[in-house]
Amino acid sequence: MQSKNNRLWIMLAIFVATFMTSVEVTIVTTALPEIIAALHGLKYQSWIMSSYLLTTAISTLIYGKLADTYGRKLLFKLGVVLFTVGSLLSGLAPNIFGLILARSLQGCGAGAVIPLTFTIIADLYSFKERARVLAFTNTAWGLSALIGPLLGGFLVERLSWHWVFFVNVPLGVFVWLVITIFYQDRYQQSANFNFDLVGCCWLAASLTCLLLGIQLLQNQPILGSTVIILAGLGSWHFIRQEKKAAYPLLPLQIFNNQTFNVQIITATILSGVLIGYQVYFPIWLQSIYQANATKAGLVVTSSSVMWLATSLAVGPLLNKFSPRRIALSVIFLQAFSYLSLLFVGSQPNDWIFYLIAAISGGGMGIVITMNIMLSQQLVTKKLIASASALITLGRSLGQTVMTGIYGAVFNTILSLDLPLSLQKNANQVISGRRTGLTNHELAIIINSLLLALHVVFGVVLVLFILVLICNWLDPNHHRLS
Repeated sequence: MQSKNNRLWIMLAIFVATFMTSVEVTIVTTALPEIIAALHGLKYQSWIMSSYLLTTAISTLIYGKLADTYGRKLLFKLGVVLFTVGSLLSGLAPNIFGLILARSLQGCGAGAVIPLTFTIIADLYSFKERARVLAFTNTAWGLSALIGPLLGGFLVERLSWHWVFFVNVPLGVFVWLVITIFYQDRYQQSANFNFDLVGCCWLAASLTCLLLGIQLLQNQPILGSTVIILAGLGSWHFIRQEKKAAYPLLPLQIFNNQTFNVQIITATILSGVLIGYQVYFPIWLQSIYQANATKAGLVVTSSSVMWLATSLAVGPLLNKFSPRRIALSVIFLQAFSYLSLLFVGSQPNDWIFYLIAAISGGGMGIVITMNIMLSQQLVTKKLIASASALITLGRSLGQTVMTGIYGAVFNTILSLDLPLSLQKNANQVISGRRTGLTNHELAIIINSLLLALHVVFGVVLVLFILVLICNWLDPNHHRLS
């Protein structure tokens, strides 16, 4: 048993590790224009983010299996080292290809750090204590969402784009030292373990095809759809391999509990909902209501604040109600709030977006925190790391896949509804610039944008219906202890 002092140090390290891996996305996004200009990488700019997301997704399940076999400390420290070295090399990258490779290394580290923070928490704290501790780590996610763009802008303006990566190096060194000194891993290494290399290859191939297909879907729908079909075939081969492997990368018995499956599916779908309002609420406010970038970005802040606040209520709620009842009530409230978006027009109604973002973030704070806790509680102790990795992978894939789908839907509606002569002007209206357009042209573009946004959030409502059905079918109607 870790001493109270050691647990405090470990939790501080986990907080910093969570912050540095989550802020990586928001801080780099802010610096992206400067990075592209400096490295002349406009043609390959999407890969700056995609390479990180791809290697994170591929490595997540691998680290989960290895952590269930070799223990948490070794794999967590390895992940921190890879992430820190990847950050250093990203800042030193001489060209766009060097940056993409360094970002891939960063992703390999994040694939260990993100799920293993949840696993270490599960090892150190009881089920009843876990909600409070997860709320603490959620603070790091909230802080990264709030200060990431500001920090990125400050570093680029005052120093250079290189420092958006260098800032992670001292944080990584601190986390590595604290875990080395204070964390005592009592997990017993399994004997006679053979790594499932074939399963690993099929997993990498299927996830690579999936993420590539999603990237291609927006501009080359036929090629993108073909690559996604290849991803499905790769997944089928991966499952076949896992069924016959002596030591499978993903033990399929983990899916024997239907309530566990509900948690994974719910976290995956709600993560897709999450990326919807994070991306398209600011677009709506800027393009339709002419809000400036700062005001449009702040709409997501109410979501982050409510996420932090409501995650503290998960423990007391689970003491009184079944997970099924909690999830159905919260998700229905979220879905009902989104329904109003289908009737919002072009007249300014900023407050509706702040309210919906707050309701959505508050719901996520309850349901996704509960998903993490239950996914760990419903498996054997030997599979806790695999369960944590699986829910992390689901959340990552939910956001990545739905980003591509929303983009494809949005662009398709615009291309079908907007005259060809005005399609190039839609980009400037989305960024809030309306110069050079007649009132008639502007009205046509705004109506088309509004239609596209309505359809996007119609897709979001379909996701809510799916997740409600999923939780309705959860066979567990009882409270969990």
